[in-house]
Amino acid sequence: MHFHHTDDIWRDFPKLSAGALFIDGMGAEVSVGNHVRQFQAIANDRLATGSESDLPEIQAWRRTFARMGLKPTQYRSASEALLRRFRKEGNLPSIHPLIDLCNAASLAFAIPIAVFDLAQVGGFLHVRRALGNESYLTFSGELENPEPGEVIFADAEGRAHARRWTNRQSGLSAIRSETRRALVVAEALHETARADIEGLLTALSQAIEHSWGARPSMAMLDRTSPRFDFSV
Repeated sequence: MHFHHTDDIWRDFPKLSAGALFIDGMGAEVSVGNHVRQFQAIANDRLATGSESDLPEIQAWRRTFARMGLKPTQYRSASEALLRRFRKEGNLPSIHPLIDLCNAASLAFAIPIAVFDLAQVGGFLHVRRALGNESYLTFSGELENPEPGEVIFADAEGRAHARRWTNRQSGLSAIRSETRRALVVAEALHETARADIEGLLTALSQAIEHSWGARPSMAMLDRTSPRFDFSV
């Protein structure tokens, strides 16, 4: 199995930096509370000086959404939506240890993180423009088709696992208690994106190794090295 961004995504968004982790041998019977609190403390420090909309990571995604024809305050990147909720409520609900960990890391770095159950992904996962005939399953169980040209995460079976790039993931490949293999993807477009994504994935990898006892495989991706191969 592999993950990559298509050539036109790198061409149209030359400031993009991306990275991924492949995790094998997961389970839901671990505690990640200490790691979550550490990441949340970093987010609290950053939010103490202003709102999430002031952060360069969020501003870069807002510009990208606007370039895609999406109103940034209507369709927010996943990291902005999480930060906005965290600032208002002071916490996030617990869902699954891996999701809790990735959500907390996303708060700390203000970078959107997507997490996919690979048992529900067919063949490969590509970030590409939609044709418009792909199927997308919402968390409420409804089927949608993305707009033609919309940036999606798509597999070999024509299923969209995320819509509007980093706006909304599919319920089909959401992490569940029975998930054993997962792909984590982080993407950013701000000035220091590559270094920040590498720092994020390193911190997340260490937390995962401490919690599950196995270090994930890690890859940094760019236009000259756009593909991450891994065995499932």
